[in-house]
Amino acid sequence: MKTKIKILPPPAGYALAAAGYDKKESYLNSFEKGRLLPLLGDLKGKKALDVGAGTGRLTLALAELGAEVIALDSASEMLEILKKKNKKIKTIVADAESMPFSDNFFDFVIAAFLIVHLKDPRTFFDQAYRVLKDGGRLVVTNINQKEPPEIKTIDGKIIKIESYYHRPEAVRRALRELAFEIEREEIVEERGGWVNQIVAARK
Repeated sequence: MKTKIKILPPPAGYALAAAGYDKKESYLNSFEKGRLLPLLGDLKGKKALDVGAGTGRLTLALAELGAEVIALDSASEMLEILKKKNKKIKTIVADAESMPFSDNFFDFVIAAFLIVHLKDPRTFFDQAYRVLKDGGRLVVTNINQKEPPEIKTIDGKIIKIESYYHRPEAVRRALRELAFEIEREEIVEERGGWVNQIVAARK
C-alpha cells in the first residue's frame, strides 16, 4: 500500500526542507531565466524587502546590487541558513499577509515563489502596497504549479508543501484592483507553455 504523502503548511514544510534547499538554487533560477533582477533597475541605497526569502537566493543578489535589504520568511530555519551566509542582512520571521513594517517604508518589495503558497494573494498585495513608498515597486513571480512537488527532507521523508494555482490574468487583475500600475510583465515559456509570470508593478 502506497504511503500517503503529507501536505504541510509552508512554515512547517520549509522547516523540514531548509537543510537541503540550497541544492535547488539552479532549478529555481531556471524559472526566471535571468529576467527578474533587470526589472528592478538601480538598487543602490534603496530599501528592499525580500518576502519569502528562504535561504537568501535573491536576498544576497539584492545586497550585492547595493540595496539595503531585509529578508522575511515564515520559516526561521530557512533564515538561519541565510544568516550564516551574510550576518549583516537583517532577517525577520513573519507572515507575508501581516508584515510588521510601517507604512511607506520600502522602495522595493520582491516576492519570488511566494504567491504559489497563498490561497488568495490579494492580502499580500495589499500589504505590499501599504509598506511601499509612493512610487515604490513590487516585483512578484507566479509559477505555473497545479500540483505541489514532492520534497525530500534531510531525514529521507517525502512531503509536499501546500500550494495554489493562479492564472496570470487573475494576478494582473488583483494587482490593478489594489491600485497598482503594471509596468512590465515577463512570461517565461518552455515547450510551448508558460512556466512563470514575472510582474513589475508600481504603487
